[in-house]
Amino acid sequence: MSAAALLIRSWRGVSGCWAPGAGIRRLSSIADPEIKVCVIGSGPAGFYTAQHLLKHHKSTVVDIYEKLPIPFGLVRFGVAPDHPEVKNVINVFTQTAHLSRCSFYGNVTVGKDVSIEELKQAYHVLVLSYGAETNRILGIPGENLPGVYSGRAFVGWYNGLPENRNKTDITANSLEAIENSKVKRVIIVGRRGPLQVAFTIKELREMMKLPGTRSLLDPNDFEGLKHVVKDLPRPRKRLMELLIKTALENNSGKEAEFQAAATKEWSLRFRRSPLEIIPSNDGERVGGIRLSVTKLEGSAESAVAIQTEDVEDLECGLVLSSIGYKSHPIDPSVPFDQQQGVIPNKLGRVLHAPGMYCSGWVKRGPVGVIANTMNDGFETAESVLEDVQSGILDVSALKGGYKVIEALLKQRGICPVSFSGWEKIDSSEVTKGEKVGKPREKLLTVKEMLEVANQ
Repeated sequence: MSAAALLIRSWRGVSGCWAPGAGIRRLSSIADPEIKVCVIGSGPAGFYTAQHLLKHHKSTVVDIYEKLPIPFGLVRFGVAPDHPEVKNVINVFTQTAHLSRCSFYGNVTVGKDVSIEELKQAYHVLVLSYGAETNRILGIPGENLPGVYSGRAFVGWYNGLPENRNKTDITANSLEAIENSKVKRVIIVGRRGPLQVAFTIKELREMMKLPGTRSLLDPNDFEGLKHVVKDLPRPRKRLMELLIKTALENNSGKEAEFQAAATKEWSLRFRRSPLEIIPSNDGERVGGIRLSVTKLEGSAESAVAIQTEDVEDLECGLVLSSIGYKSHPIDPSVPFDQQQGVIPNKLGRVLHAPGMYCSGWVKRGPVGVIANTMNDGFETAESVLEDVQSGILDVSALKGGYKVIEALLKQRGICPVSFSGWEKIDSSEVTKGEKVGKPREKLLTVKEMLEVANQ
């Protein structure tokens, strides 16, 4: 295997924000009817939507369904192990789950164990917050060769996602694999240029401070950009200033010594678009990648990459495609835009589906960080509350809620995991982690999780 890895990145910015607190509804009176709400998906979008509903309507009862036995979605499975501070939001979600009007039911797959139609009969409101669980594909020859993986699968592997466990809190097996890795050189490829990068200055600084690792930036990529930087928004300006300084200014002193002593390196390769994964000589796995040199049309973040006739071949033994996640349709009865990979909606109201709402990535696409998802969840919750108050959403009929669904699941041999069951799993993981000096040692199979939850 070549001691080089390639990461294909899409330079896409994040935009759009909803002001939290805008249009907050009054707290309901004691005479208001009980509203039974079903939230599908227990990631940040689901919990933030539930939190807002419970806070601003005291007759709301929320049941959160999750296909895994454990909650929190990408907070658990998508945040890098060396960023534990980001996971502190779990404490807020736990407070919500402990409320008497909120229940968690894990190990229940909507669309398989219970249908959307059955949930509609049992609840006044359905909120679809199941995120983006599939990968966008490159759509090029050789993409299925061994040694080509999606960024989602790679992250799931080191974070202990059950479906990717054999590839955390980094898991012990992935930590051992990374420590013994032969990868010495990583090339990060993007279709566009420096002005369109999607990473943050914090992420860049962390990369530059990796022990024993040098950063290589081509000065030609940054020539002539200094005059553009002064007019950029402050976060983008600071990021570009750091990139330009690193690329154009000669290192000296301790920094030069650090660079010279490095045994590994990473670099950014701009204006390149993948054309083909090249197999190794024996044809058994990836041996390289063929890239099209692109040119940009337009300016700043709106610039579009256009392929030219120039090509470039890079040797590598591992290819990671980090071009985004994609949502999937959960049920034929739920409207879905296949091209955009989202549920068509207006402020979270699913179009042509009264009583059905959506939040998070399945609502707006797989962009943004947890703060964006919080605002998004609040916006959807506000739409629900507005519809209740205006009478657009009829909540006068009595609904059975989980009691109805519980009977169906029992008939089908499905054993849901409660939040207290999750807390048994949590306690077990933390105890195992303490023995090896880690925050937790994750359980890696659904079977293990269920055994602990049912003790």
